[in-house]
Amino acid sequence: MHQRAGREMSKQAGFLVKQGRILKKGFTTGSCATAAASAALEMLFTGKHLFSMKIILPSGESAVFRLEKILLEREFASCTVCKNAGDDPDVTHGMQIGAEVRLIAEGQKLLAGKGVGTVTAPGLRCKVGEAAINPVPKAMIYSHAEKICQLYDYHGGWEIKLFAIDGEKIAKHTFNPRLGIVGGISILGTTGIVEPMSEKALIETIQLELDQHYLIDKEKVLLSPGNYGRA
Repeated sequence: MHQRAGREMSKQAGFLVKQGRILKKGFTTGSCATAAASAALEMLFTGKHLFSMKIILPSGESAVFRLEKILLEREFASCTVCKNAGDDPDVTHGMQIGAEVRLIAEGQKLLAGKGVGTVTAPGLRCKVGEAAINPVPKAMIYSHAEKICQLYDYHGGWEIKLFAIDGEKIAKHTFNPRLGIVGGISILGTTGIVEPMSEKALIETIQLELDQHYLIDKEKVLLSPGNYGRA
């Protein structure tokens, strides 16, 4: 599941031409979390340190991530991936997304650790009280964990706890406080790839906030078109 990282990492994300400019694509927090969780789980089975991890994105393409802050103990393994958002002005660019993995008797547990938010308001893709880990990243993590367990003929359970260094601080500069997500960032992504300056991503965020307001009050929604609207 792993191979040499390096320059290959930047090539796999690809490029996007927009208004005559060549912009580098990046990877979502969901892809980073999947790589970290998969690597930590495999290290528990092999007892060996890994320094890169290859995962399969929802599109079917593969991507390689360099691992950092690697820790391998008898009871658990953990590591992080540095979030690379390419040329997108993403406040999570450069932050460390990580996973700590333990083997348990049975069942699968995907938890929010320090720096990953918790949902406190309705209208989102995650239920109130759940970790802010969207469905696609959640499915990616479960799918990769299942394949690794099969590879090592393991039939017990696992516990994966995602964390994000400085996540609570960085989340204050995202839409999370307005969406009712507290305690950290969200683990997001539908394709696994960040497209720089994506209008679609902005529209989806606005739609999500409008859906929340609709649940609270179906009659009153106020839209303000920028600074002129504020005045």
